[in-house]
Amino acid sequence: MTGTVIRLQHRVKVRIRRLRRQTRSARVATRCQIVLLASKGRSSRQIGESLGCHRSWASRVMVAFRERGEAALLDGREDNGQQKLTEEYLAELHDVVELRPTDFGGRRPTWTQELLIKVMAERTGVTVSPATMSRALKRNGARRGRPRPRVRCPWSRARRKARLREIEQVAKNARAGEVVVFADEVDIHLNPKIGLDWMNRGRQKSVMTPGKNEKRYLAGAKNAQTGRLTCVERPMKNSWLFLALLSALREDYPRARCIHVILDNYRIHHSKIVQQALKQHENRIKLHFLPPYCPDANRIERDWQDLHANVTRNHECADMNALMTDVWAWIDERNGRFATKIRRAA
Repeated sequence: MTGTVIRLQHRVKVRIRRLRRQTRSARVATRCQIVLLASKGRSSRQIGESLGCHRSWASRVMVAFRERGEAALLDGREDNGQQKLTEEYLAELHDVVELRPTDFGGRRPTWTQELLIKVMAERTGVTVSPATMSRALKRNGARRGRPRPRVRCPWSRARRKARLREIEQVAKNARAGEVVVFADEVDIHLNPKIGLDWMNRGRQKSVMTPGKNEKRYLAGAKNAQTGRLTCVERPMKNSWLFLALLSALREDYPRARCIHVILDNYRIHHSKIVQQALKQHENRIKLHFLPPYCPDANRIERDWQDLHANVTRNHECADMNALMTDVWAWIDERNGRFATKIRRAA
């Protein structure tokens, strides 16, 4: 077989070259190239070395071409019948994955491919194999991930939406001389939180930890218009940390008639100490509280996620000072064009 030559008429070569150019299938294009090279006297071994495929596959393509002609170049799977992974099937699968098995009468709280196959068969009448379901999930961009724990907001849906609309209007319709910021605190741990990372097969990376944990706390405020951060650092997470942030805001925006601070309901934000301090500023600072357990509505939360992803997760800093140096360096880099003012703990 290695010495067999396929003889092609000129018009056949033209058609095969055209198919190679126009096809979207890499396998069809490779079959065309195998036949064209074989017509030049190349052996299956030479073709395999040239195209980066196994010589046995090149031999099978050549045999199939001699037996069936140009039809052997095409993908035989088109004769398998009606395609199962239609756009309608994939759209239905997307909607099903958004829900849980318990929404369809099952007891298991998480999806498996077998459960998806069963539910999709009931909803669409189409039964697929696990391999086909795997391809369908891949085509939809689905992934296996770790869910995020959340606490249900105790407010009614209407009340929660009304408050979020009010806060959105505050952020959108700030008048001249008014500043709107989203404020929150973030914990920095010396003991790193372990997160996902790329590793080579058969190898597992390790992260050295100091053993004894130590914490620092940042309070930050993100300007809703510019994205600029104002940050302060303290060794304790209490009302004085929040008051230090309010003081930093007054210094950063000395000409602002009013600073609107959008924040959550954490107890240090409305303690008696904070309430008494706000009375002394003649309404120059106004607090707007989000509904309970609605972290997605606080725009600064994403910045804290980026901080953990870029600095604190899997870190190997030996002491807190080294870790906080990296934290401030990241904030400086992130907000360099805003000339962010950073106030460290005294």
